Amino acid sequence: MKFKRSRASRRGRIEIIPMIDVMFFLLATFMLASLSMQRLDSIKLDLPQGSAEAVQSELPPTLSVDRTGHLFVNRQAVDLDKLASVLKSHLGPDATVMIAADENASHGAVINAMLEARKAGVAHFMIAVRRDD
Repeated sequence: MKFKRSRASRRGRIEIIPMIDVMFFLLATFMLASLSMQRLDSIKLDLPQGSAEAVQSELPPTLSVDRTGHLFVNRQAVDLDKLASVLKSHLGPDATVMIAADENASHGAVINAMLEARKAGVAHFMIAVRRDD
């Protein structure tokens, strides 16, 4: 007479397919989370080196000056004579603007942009720098 083996003596199997599904889900989640942390409304600039504390609050509008002296407000190209009117629509209650100027940008172009921003009612300027890590 032959007896059937009991279930307790069967060896367990590790199913790998559900584990692969979970790993792909985690990979996609972390990729999307890292993309949401990127600031995508900035212009490619070579910022000067410096040490500064990270900004914790909501970021103000960005006034960018590239190496050729062209001006941008939140990645939108702007002429110097229209800068004040464009900035007025982007200003919040604290009237602060972030200046992101290329390291090789003309000092005069940056100063002229800041003077035009003052005409728009900007009270405070923040200067963007690359962190020393």
